[in-house]
Amino acid sequence: MTLLLRRSLLFFFLLFCVLASSRAAEWAVVIVSSERSAAYQETADAMLAELVRGGVARRDVHQMTVAEWSAAGAPGARLFITLGLDAAGVLARSEVRTPVLCTLLPLASFERVLRDSGRRASSQFTALYLNQPLARQLDLARLALPQARRIGVLLGGESLAQRSQLEDAAETRGLKLVSAKVAPQEPVFNDLKKILDDADLLLALADPQIYNSSSIQNILLTSFRARVPMLAFSPAYVRAGALLAVYSTPTQIGQQAGTMARSFLQGRPLGMPQYPQDFSVSVNEHVARSLGLNLEPQALAERLRRLEKGP
Repeated sequence: MTLLLRRSLLFFFLLFCVLASSRAAEWAVVIVSSERSAAYQETADAMLAELVRGGVARRDVHQMTVAEWSAAGAPGARLFITLGLDAAGVLARSEVRTPVLCTLLPLASFERVLRDSGRRASSQFTALYLNQPLARQLDLARLALPQARRIGVLLGGESLAQRSQLEDAAETRGLKLVSAKVAPQEPVFNDLKKILDDADLLLALADPQIYNSSSIQNILLTSFRARVPMLAFSPAYVRAGALLAVYSTPTQIGQQAGTMARSFLQGRPLGMPQYPQDFSVSVNEHVARSLGLNLEPQALAERLRRLEKGP
């Protein structure tokens, strides 16, 4: 065998090894969406922008749906990011050992994913929650309605675990919690009327047993008639009749997730589950006027950010 031939064979062998290695770890990040929707795409776009800003090439980030995952199997990746509950559940039940960051699902849903899959929250399987920390919600209540001292809350199967934390947060702020546990399969309205009789503000927590497409209009109408405003967790509820809401937009979630992913690719751990850092505030001006209130959402958001930063 000539020297030239041996060198040629060695070159192609090394090239094969490089290509095989690149295929085995083809993507830096794989984003798995529960479905195709505008909100998921907005989140993914914000993630991608943050990754590219940190030096990750666009070609090294792959997007796919749960349906595509089920059809093709798990691709090679250094990090998986899920969008929504279904995607988190699929990856939790899979055999992948690659770190997973779950986004666009509230704390209670992430905890249900952990229970159903037998996984534990860790830096290898973590979450960026969709819902806001209770302290932030109560601080907004104090800023927007300083005269409201009694905070009403309906607790269902998913939100009941937050009662103790909510009571502590309310007591720290000089607020009284007026709560009721709604039994499964029971209508919410008997408990709602009891709450509204004693509350200055109704705090809505993201619990599908309580707040869903079948119940929300009646809850909002009942609270409006009782002149007890609602602090909600979604701008859609504000448009439907809640006084105000604090929430994180898909872009805000995507930016934070992208920053976490970029840090991970640079060698730092993802860390334990966390709440959104950035947020927005919405106000229903019609409801505010009917209650004699003048609330500016941008000003409330800025005051809330300054409060969280501290002196």
